[in-house]
Amino acid sequence: MKQFPDNFVWGAASAAVQVEGAVAEDGRGPSIWDVFAHTPGKVWRDHHFDTASDQYHRYKEDVAHMKELGLNAYRFSIGWPRVLPEGVGTVNAKGLDYYDRLVDALLGANIAPFVTLYHWDLPYALHLRGGWLNPSSPDWFAEYAAVVVEKLGDRVGHWMTFNEPQCFVGLGYELGQHAPGYKLLESEFLRIAHHVLLAHGKGVQALRAGSAKDTAVGFAPHGVFKIPVSGQAADVEAARKSMFTYDKITSWSNTGWFDPIYLGRYPEDMLEVCGDKMALVRAEDMKIIHQPLDFFGINIYAGIYVRAGEDGAPVEVQWPPETPLTAFNWVVTPEVMYWGVKFLFERYGLPIYVTENGASCNDWPSLDGKVHDPQRIDFVARHLRELARAMDDGADVRGYFHWSIVDNFEWAEGYKERLGLIYVNLETGERFWKDSAYWYKNLIAGNGATVFES
Repeated sequence: MKQFPDNFVWGAASAAVQVEGAVAEDGRGPSIWDVFAHTPGKVWRDHHFDTASDQYHRYKEDVAHMKELGLNAYRFSIGWPRVLPEGVGTVNAKGLDYYDRLVDALLGANIAPFVTLYHWDLPYALHLRGGWLNPSSPDWFAEYAAVVVEKLGDRVGHWMTFNEPQCFVGLGYELGQHAPGYKLLESEFLRIAHHVLLAHGKGVQALRAGSAKDTAVGFAPHGVFKIPVSGQAADVEAARKSMFTYDKITSWSNTGWFDPIYLGRYPEDMLEVCGDKMALVRAEDMKIIHQPLDFFGINIYAGIYVRAGEDGAPVEVQWPPETPLTAFNWVVTPEVMYWGVKFLFERYGLPIYVTENGASCNDWPSLDGKVHDPQRIDFVARHLRELARAMDDGADVRGYFHWSIVDNFEWAEGYKERLGLIYVNLETGERFWKDSAYWYKNLIAGNGATVFES
């Protein structure tokens, strides 16, 4: 492959909490993250997102940047508490109108909206009613989905129900590092995970029922990706087996999330491990969870090396000392894009969108007034080369979304981690392009051909 297919989607991504700001404007209600971020010690240097990147007020400016970049698509999330301040019930028309204007602005710039319904901002009012532990939570989500699709479903053609359920369940309810900051019993976060899966299914049903045009529906999970240490058949099989073996840490398991949604069942090894903790799963639940989907969205950042042991069993291998690190201290393993996409397509067989990929770098304006981020350019180019290799080997990949479009609030890390193509002065709101933005524009103009240049 010397360039990507003509219909390949080049995009960038964001999320409501991370870029919008305007948390107390036009009727928006609080989310669990509003409370968490204003609790001392929960976020790096007590940063919050009251203003964030101010996209709520600057969306026209940001869309103009996207158009200049040449983006085909923009993945963003709807703020649940901006649309339904109490989570259910009365719709906040001003909040919903914001997304109506954003969609129109994108379409006017020939940029397709890819909409995520839930990117971690549970309305605080629903949290007070038990949140995802409440068995009514799937119905709350379905009501929310129906409200959004009724407003936007005549123009939005691509939907995702949830972003990275592993992360908001694992970090928020198992490890206590993200909102709401809980460390629950295994049986409790298993219940939360099951409710989220049911919410996904009911959300898909609402999207299908309410859409006024042909629509493609998927979701955008995080993946725990395994990379064989060599191309030998035994190591490849060990990596594949490891990637699809149920992880004892429930929230980070691939198959515990993917198999119910895409195959209509919990994996047998999960049922064996969890035993009576799964007793709350009803027989009819899988019919709700296992809705027909149109694509597999996946967020890919890094992977873990695996080799075959003497008996063929997978053995995880430490990253070599020379393995690069991003500013986030995440390992840089570009081959994860090849093996991760390859293994997912083999198992689930649906077209894939890479819904997030990118790197945090130590970005700041240099003396020449520019932001030079060669490591980000190198990171993306290496990963796209591996993505092309997976496509050459038969994987049906439809698009790539860089995380993120602008510098953003990075959850518990606050503004310490800079991931945007566009630099944001968080005091003034001023935007200007990093070197990577100019590079990405050139890449899109050549439909990816530049990544194959040495």
